[in-house]
Amino acid sequence: MKNRLIDLNNHLFAEIERLGDEDLKGDELTKEIERARAITGVASQIIGTGTLALRAATAMSNSIDADFRAPSMLLEEPKCENTQKK
Repeated sequence: MKNRLIDLNNHLFAEIERLGDEDLKGDELTKEIERARAITGVASQIIGTGTLALRAATAMSNSIDADFRAPSMLLEEPKCENTQKK
């Protein structure tokens, strides 16, 4: 599954539309508000991760030191394949 920031944007706007439904009342509205809080919490983490990645890429790009390396936790891990045979 490949999600992009535009997909996040679409989910956030869809939630705004659900919250704007004037027919939502009582428990249904309460559940939708809780759902919105959960969605915005996850969205904030996604945006924060993207911001960190962008800052790391900018720092690497702007570095004068040719040996500058980003912390290993910010670098993509190589994909491991299962090499065991049955």
